[in-house]
Amino acid sequence: MKVSEIKNKSESKSLDLFAKQVVEGFITGMHKSPFHGFSVEFAEHRLYNKGESTKHIDWKLYAKTEKLFVKRYEEETNLRCHIIIDNSASMHYPVLKEQSFTNYNKIGFSALATAALMEILKKQRDAFGLSIYSDTYEYYAPAKGSERHRRMLLDQLDKLLQNTSTGKTDTYAVLHEIAEKIHRRSLIFLFTDMFQSDKEEDELFEAIRHLKYNKHELILFHTYDKETEIAFNFDNKPKKFIDMETGESINLFSDQVKDTYEKSVSSYFNNLKMKCMQYQIDYVSVDIKSGFDEVLVSYLLKRKKIL
Repeated sequence: MKVSEIKNKSESKSLDLFAKQVVEGFITGMHKSPFHGFSVEFAEHRLYNKGESTKHIDWKLYAKTEKLFVKRYEEETNLRCHIIIDNSASMHYPVLKEQSFTNYNKIGFSALATAALMEILKKQRDAFGLSIYSDTYEYYAPAKGSERHRRMLLDQLDKLLQNTSTGKTDTYAVLHEIAEKIHRRSLIFLFTDMFQSDKEEDELFEAIRHLKYNKHELILFHTYDKETEIAFNFDNKPKKFIDMETGESINLFSDQVKDTYEKSVSSYFNNLKMKCMQYQIDYVSVDIKSGFDEVLVSYLLKRKKIL
């Protein structure tokens, strides 16, 4: 086995442990919150129905309880989910020397949130798939519920945490391609900062709407760094601002544009919310510094509504 392969397995294990800790903390918090009504005691078994095959009965559990329970397997998943991650250059902001579980950028947040989502999806016996894109369709895995499948996707998320991207966002084109691959009705999660280069907004939303054509349900996680991308909090020293996707740059003092910038961004966000409302898309704005609870709550709320 190569040294790089050993490293990848170790990193995948760390990501797995991190996801478990996030979900355990989330579940504990739910018991103390207004969301305590959700089912957070995840069933690993179901009651045996008279007349069905006995080969999957858990006899050890029967010895303890004197009741017949059947082990639940992948084919008994309740819901099919597909997670889509925008891996364009703008998602790698802020630029970091190294990602960690406490210091991450937008793509790091998306990867970690996805790992946590997969952990809670596993506990709920829901199947999950993954797509990663920038200006091309970089990765696709259909929805499955097996542990082997989850480990494979964790490896892909590890690569996102380790690598950089120079790809431009071509969301409108790639989302059409992804939509064609997801045939069966699914709950779809899309992580993106919604930054586009040279593409019309109408084309983007037409592509997002395509994800709903086969009666899919869609949650759009609009991912951003609130401190700098919304509040534009930079010290008033001369700075060079560079577009991560086009390479264009401008030199200025942040105070010169702060008010105008904040108004423009606020208008853009409000417009996104209105468009999503118009097309019946669940819009969730997510600051990468705010933790992962909002992502997990959004899933549980939607799941409760669907099932």
